[in-house]
Amino acid sequence: SRRCGLAAGRSYSGGGAYPSVSLTCPLPGVPKAVFAAAEGRERFETRVTVLENGLRVASQKKFGQFCTVGLLINSGSRHEAKYLSGIAHFLEKLAFSSTAQFGSKDEILLTLEKHGGICDCQASRDTVMYAVSADAKGLDTVVNLLADVALQPRLSDEEIEMTRMAIRFELEDLNMRPDPEPLLTEMIHAAAYRDNTVGLNRFCPVENTDKIDREVLHSYLRNYYTPDRMVLAGVGVEHEQLVECAKKHLLGVEPVWGSGQTKDVDRSVAQYTGGIIKVEKDMSDVSLGPTPIPELTHIMIGLESCSFLEEDFIPFAVLNMMMGGGGSFSAGGPGKGMFTRLYLNVLNRHHWMYNATSYHHSYEDTGLLCIHASADPKQVREMVEIITREFILMAGAVGEVELERAKTQLKSMLMMNLESRPVIFEDVGRQVLATNTRKLPHELCALISQVKSTDIKRVVTKMLHKKPAVAALGDLTDLPTYEHIQAALSSKDGRLPRMYRLFR
Repeated sequence: SRRCGLAAGRSYSGGGAYPSVSLTCPLPGVPKAVFAAAEGRERFETRVTVLENGLRVASQKKFGQFCTVGLLINSGSRHEAKYLSGIAHFLEKLAFSSTAQFGSKDEILLTLEKHGGICDCQASRDTVMYAVSADAKGLDTVVNLLADVALQPRLSDEEIEMTRMAIRFELEDLNMRPDPEPLLTEMIHAAAYRDNTVGLNRFCPVENTDKIDREVLHSYLRNYYTPDRMVLAGVGVEHEQLVECAKKHLLGVEPVWGSGQTKDVDRSVAQYTGGIIKVEKDMSDVSLGPTPIPELTHIMIGLESCSFLEEDFIPFAVLNMMMGGGGSFSAGGPGKGMFTRLYLNVLNRHHWMYNATSYHHSYEDTGLLCIHASADPKQVREMVEIITREFILMAGAVGEVELERAKTQLKSMLMMNLESRPVIFEDVGRQVLATNTRKLPHELCALISQVKSTDIKRVVTKMLHKKPAVAALGDLTDLPTYEHIQAALSSKDGRLPRMYRLFR
């Protein structure tokens, strides 16, 4: 019989003996184990401090040698109504160039290299984000660099000319890509919010590249790069240390464009208009080579959802996950969403559909839920019917298993993304910029768990009362008119009007 502790030896094929140790009894002569206990929740909360000039400093602890720190600014293409379109795109490309302290981009990169750092700038419709990931010991250097890059850029003639060339190349590349999703996203926003706020072009139009100069940039920066519109966010740093660095490098700093009174700040609220934008384009030679993509027509249909500040944002996020979808050649397996509606109802039933994917874009004052579909130009009419039917079916019955799967998948995706330090940084910065606080992951998961099928039906019913936004790209010979698409979304089955089908 076996006893706790060291038991009789057991012979193995090697000829030696190995003691059999019980897994349920403590080892003799070994001190009792003391296990780590869960620490208080306050350890994981995001701390926020507001400086005298209105700048917000937010930090989140995270174990590790490296940190991610950056400046998020309430600025972007949606604020360009009174300016030349494309300024935010220009500023994104000019980021981390020469400044008052650093003579060139190379000098900045060499400074970061001493702390194992990398840098990046991303401009979106509503935010410009300057970020650096580096060794936490170099925090003071990083904050100094960020302050200099954001507030003291030289914007030399040579740098502006190089930026013009880079933007022209990017615009050419955008039109030649096999994946038209970035182009369609621009088109659907322009259709949904015609000539206002988030409907303004995120990319600089070719005709504006020569018109944007230092004077135009300074005029824009003077209005939007102000401390009250900024958040300095850090992940993997001590809050007090970050606040001290912010006071040292961002308090009382005179920007290179001066500190004159702001007068042209655009505070417009997004106005959803609905509508259609069509771009006839020959897609037959978009992807040549040994495995060319067939000629396709791309359609994106969207409806207004809600702001990320509203309670309905969570049900819309669950709905988007429930719709899911992807490409017809997406690999299956756990977490791939093969049980989502756009796979089960569309891609699995219609072999000729190349793609069907749901997207949800949300902003401070509005949101857009849309479905992107791709097929052969001859199948456009049927493709539109199928997509409009899926919008109608959203308001129908939602199965308990289907709903629970979507909620679990959403929580899983949320938690998995928040394993990444740069993602936590962006989440902290964006939430604090919009609300001055941050909802923690467990709070969001609790809200997701509370979503019921009645919530899904309620938000869909509200959404279906709006005019649709439509973006179409490719051979549009058989594309139904906007009026027919609108009529199909207002019908009970999502079918196009009979007269259209008979005489088109």
